[in-house]
Amino acid sequence: MKTPLPTLFVSHGAPTLLIDPGPTRDFLKELGETLGRPRGILCVSAHWEASTPTVTLGPNPKTIHDFFGFPPELYEVSYPAPGDRQLAQGIIEMLKADGFAGKEDSERGLDHGAWVPLKLMFPEADVPVVQLSVQSGLGADHHLRMGKALQPLRKAGVLILGSGGATHNLREFQGQAIDVPPPDYVKDFETWLCQAVTEGREDALINYQINGPSARRNHPTPEHFLPLFVPLGAAGGAQGRLLHRAFTYGILSMAAFAWD
Repeated sequence: MKTPLPTLFVSHGAPTLLIDPGPTRDFLKELGETLGRPRGILCVSAHWEASTPTVTLGPNPKTIHDFFGFPPELYEVSYPAPGDRQLAQGIIEMLKADGFAGKEDSERGLDHGAWVPLKLMFPEADVPVVQLSVQSGLGADHHLRMGKALQPLRKAGVLILGSGGATHNLREFQGQAIDVPPPDYVKDFETWLCQAVTEGREDALINYQINGPSARRNHPTPEHFLPLFVPLGAAGGAQGRLLHRAFTYGILSMAAFAWD
């Protein structure tokens, strides 16, 4: 029997992760090398919110530069990974079979929450990529259940990747340096998160807004945290592995996890 791929959650930080030297950039490059070449990738990015679970269907998804005020070279970056219509339709069928009203989008491309980490992990852009939207108003349990509906993808050689942020309060970014130490409220939540993931505390994670210290301060909006629950659900709520720990700009934890 083929060993299922691990599922992953990575923190993608700022778009400049692609060009700024640092530990998370190095980590993502190494991570892609250790994974080998999956049959396809399902990426759940914080930067695509839709009221209904929606899947990209186009054969050649465009590179979306959905950010402003960054270095010009970032707007010249292209990530021409192919889409996969068959994979996308299979994902929609799995979601519908589990009671979700999944739908397709033939025009949507890949936002920077997808292509920034993927360009570091799979720079050749030769693995088909399908993106799945988040539903910010429906909470953690909804996304966990979506992940559970998509468990068969793992045995089919599809990498399930959640891309968001372990902490993400941009309201407290005041132009600080990239290497400024994190404040206590960020460190406390990150420590709690790493322990909850590695101890397999699914219920605690689902109720992170109650259980996580300063959870609402670290995530005043939920979209960057919700992508964690799809790979968690696709792994059946198993104990996770901590792959990487780092901070940028003080307020952003760049923690990454895997579930086997």
